[in-house]
Amino acid sequence: MFRSTAPCYALAKLGTVFLYSEQFEILGCKSMQVHANEMPRPGAVAVNAAHVADRALRFVQHEAGFAQVFTINQAGFPVGRTMVAVCNDDWTVDLVQRNVHRRIEHVRRNPRMEVVWTGPPRADSVNDRPHVYDFGLAVPQVVFLRGVAEVMDDDLLVATYQRQTARQHAKGLTRAPHRQPGEVRAELVGLRIRPVQVRAEGVGVGATSYTWVPNDGGTA
Repeated sequence: MFRSTAPCYALAKLGTVFLYSEQFEILGCKSMQVHANEMPRPGAVAVNAAHVADRALRFVQHEAGFAQVFTINQAGFPVGRTMVAVCNDDWTVDLVQRNVHRRIEHVRRNPRMEVVWTGPPRADSVNDRPHVYDFGLAVPQVVFLRGVAEVMDDDLLVATYQRQTARQHAKGLTRAPHRQPGEVRAELVGLRIRPVQVRAEGVGVGATSYTWVPNDGGTA
């Protein structure tokens, strides 16, 4: 499934990742880098790296809810807001919003974006080997997706809106206005973010973080 590409002093074996800085090639992404972010943990239980990206994707798609979405304004500062960000199975992200938002001009000027999903710590989360301060806190689940946005054309916008609306209606969630294709084109703007880097925290053991570049991703 994947193989180590790091120097031989790192601890690794096929199918598992131990809690040391290490890099792996893994199906579905160009490479995965693992950082312990904590003092050495004697007898640490190995984490199956092949499951990390899947676990992070399940968290984003089914548990996290709203995302925090960051664009860059004209002065060069990041600007964040909370909104729905639909993450697809290939880690592209679809944003469909009304055409009145200032973030659309931000993206047209600078398409680089960051999307963040957060959630409470997993039930088995521990943070008992901190490097600097002990706050007595477990590690929350967080996924950071860095990418480049493209404005959807009308056909993709309508198809994306209709697909997600159908999913929501199937769940009994019908309170948003139901727009016809002409209304979608007139009132909404779609952005598709193509990822260049994904980082996940709180999905493994302790404070370990995982960073990878999805297939066909660009430069972070």
